[in-house]
Amino acid sequence: MIETLKEIVVGSPGYYVGWGGLMIGIAFGFIVYRTNFCTMGSISDILSFGDYSRFRSWLLAGAVAIMGVAGLQALGVMNTADSMYLTPSFAWLANIVGGLLFGFGMVFSGGCLSRNLVRAGGGDLRSIVVLLIAGIFGYMTIGGLLGPLRQTLFTPGTTDLTGFGLKTQGIGEILGAATGLGATTGTSVMTILIVGAILFFCFSNPHFRTSPRNIIAGVGIGLCVIAGWMLTGLAQDEFSEEVALISLTFVRPTGDTLEYLMRYTALGAPGFGVVTTIGALLGGFLGALSMRRLHLTTFADQSDTIRNMFGAALMGVGGVLALGCTVGQAMTGFSTLATGSILTFIFIVAGGVIGMKTMERFA
Repeated sequence: MIETLKEIVVGSPGYYVGWGGLMIGIAFGFIVYRTNFCTMGSISDILSFGDYSRFRSWLLAGAVAIMGVAGLQALGVMNTADSMYLTPSFAWLANIVGGLLFGFGMVFSGGCLSRNLVRAGGGDLRSIVVLLIAGIFGYMTIGGLLGPLRQTLFTPGTTDLTGFGLKTQGIGEILGAATGLGATTGTSVMTILIVGAILFFCFSNPHFRTSPRNIIAGVGIGLCVIAGWMLTGLAQDEFSEEVALISLTFVRPTGDTLEYLMRYTALGAPGFGVVTTIGALLGGFLGALSMRRLHLTTFADQSDTIRNMFGAALMGVGGVLALGCTVGQAMTGFSTLATGSILTFIFIVAGGVIGMKTMERFA
């Protein structure tokens, strides 16, 4: 069955990844809008009301994605070692600083990039400005004006793990090397421990167990991440590198989408990142339409404009440094059990808390 699917997808990867990625993006955007899934909002709920429900939903999405990736790996659909998250170059300093900047910035922009995508689909003009600025600053950090500074500041903060006998930065392989269990056993142990801990944390809470919206959000978004890995995994061809092994992420793809809109005649078929970004926007539109909340909104005043633009710039820079966002690292990267993704996840939360406290202080 898997081999048959792979032959079909590899036969026309651009077609299947393009349309399949669009459907995954639409499903993601629709779920986010309908369930009010918001990583920044989850941190706000904890600090303001002591309510961990949306945070549990975020963790549940990660746990579902981890289980799905383990299953896809076992079926031979994908090899996580081929993803950008498990490179042996452990950019710990960029993960820390990028996570802090992104988490801090998402507070000032009223949400992360995925949240702004679905809000833009619902008619929020503020989110369109946030996306434009985040995409531009992301590209500036990759290879533009901020590129040389990024290289100078963060290259020294990168550790080559091959010097320690490791092939990847997977936390399971690190455990296996430290204990003598081996990479495969170490990864299995860490998968069971992390997924088990998350599921216990989520479902041991009576309020969460009786909250269908949050459970549906966590499971649904986790399945979207799995679908992305499966689709790009099936498109892998040893004779071609047309499709990268990836799933949902929205920092660089936001910039890629802006470039594609301006230069599509020179770029050919859109890649997975572009179609999922457009799909999330459309999913937000459908979600708003289904709830009769489709209407135009804009900035309240000058300070609101400046605050959102400032946060967007930080998200663009931080997301590139950290190689992802609340979805790209804290779900997609997290699903591979990459050490850098876990580190970024922690510091996005820390940045969000600092941002909230800063907003309260100057409110």
